[in-house]
Amino acid sequence: MQVFNPYSQEVLGEIELKSEEEINQIIRDSVSAKQEMGDLSAGEKSEILLHIIDGIRKKYNEFIITIAEESGKPYRYSKAEVDRAIQTFTIAAEECKRIPHELIDLDATQKGKGLKGEVIYVPKGIVFGISPFNFPLNLAVHKIAPAIATGCPIILKPSSKTPLTMELLAEIINKTNLPRGGFQLVHCSRELGNKLVEHKDIDLLSFTGSPGVGWNMKSKAGKKSVVLELGGNAAAIICDDADIDLAIEELIVGGFAYSGQVCIHTQRIYVHSSLKDDFTTKYIEKTKALKIGEPIKEDTEFGVMIDEDNAKRVEGWVKEALENGAELLLGHKREGGLYYPTILSNVKRGLKVRDEEVFGPVVIIESFDKLESAIDEVNASRWGLQASIFTDRISNRDKAFRALNVGGLIHNKSTTFRVDDMPYGGIKDSGFGREGVKYAMKDYLEAKLLVR
Repeated sequence: MQVFNPYSQEVLGEIELKSEEEINQIIRDSVSAKQEMGDLSAGEKSEILLHIIDGIRKKYNEFIITIAEESGKPYRYSKAEVDRAIQTFTIAAEECKRIPHELIDLDATQKGKGLKGEVIYVPKGIVFGISPFNFPLNLAVHKIAPAIATGCPIILKPSSKTPLTMELLAEIINKTNLPRGGFQLVHCSRELGNKLVEHKDIDLLSFTGSPGVGWNMKSKAGKKSVVLELGGNAAAIICDDADIDLAIEELIVGGFAYSGQVCIHTQRIYVHSSLKDDFTTKYIEKTKALKIGEPIKEDTEFGVMIDEDNAKRVEGWVKEALENGAELLLGHKREGGLYYPTILSNVKRGLKVRDEEVFGPVVIIESFDKLESAIDEVNASRWGLQASIFTDRISNRDKAFRALNVGGLIHNKSTTFRVDDMPYGGIKDSGFGREGVKYAMKDYLEAKLLVR
């Protein structure tokens, strides 16, 4: 399988796809590793995780360049991703020392008088993780780090568009004291990937990607535990008391970082009618000022999408909106895989660019008069990952927090805000379960009770 640079179309390398026989051996190796992985002490797991961190630091620039070249992600965002991966492993190196262990009295009823229960949390088993192209390092690490921290063997399948970053990480992990079979990287066809999803020896599926694929996998996963992170259609609410300049700075990044190819990309902005004209004018000016260029350059702020097909898809969605009465405020221009930052208004419900996850550099700006109506607009979506509210009133913030049907509300920051120890995930078609090391670990562990 050839790997291409989406900016230059240069072939960056080739990846060998696994055969069914090789995948069966990988599963056998994972099964063999279960006992040894489960027996690792907190100190041993922490040491392994710290060795991985050291390995990433030694190849720091190589990771940045590899991410930028194979994903088309601008250098500044590729660098931030490597930093976050280090943070994610660092959090795991601490959280592995805090696996829950409880002693409880069972005397709430007469039958339990004099008895105690000891609850330990044991590894759930073999994890099959599938990670996407848009964060080829850190979103994979959000599956690998909790697996190591809980003592679960993990088989990781990265995106076929961005496999080279994980090859780099695999080299580092394979030099640690992790038991053989504790981590295995697999590149394979979708057909063989589906066989892994269905395999009886896989205990947990952790998938990040598109909803159609994710829900289909869930239906095939049988009795496995399943964690799904399936994207979103993030909205920001700007109240009449908001700091406009702060909102613009945050939502320029939210709207156009990595060409909008982020699950929590700011797709919809609802601005109080008293501020809409001022906000829109300034937002357009800031968008026009974005530095467009080659991803590998440190000053590039905006670049190509992952491939031309996706750029054409976004172009088509915008065209559909314009043909149905939407107002074009900026953009709607494509050059190959580069789709320029685009801003729309007056977009009706029922149009793909408003209702679906655009996963591209398109932002819709609309107005509202009452906070309740903005909340209703945000909730009128099949998605529920994250949202933002910009306000200086605690009452506004708390009303939105109670009423919005999302996994997380971000106050006075972009919808794209994420740090790697916070619970991250959504409801409705955005999936279920949570990532963020401590919270992912809960899904990787099973409670086991001793009554004594």
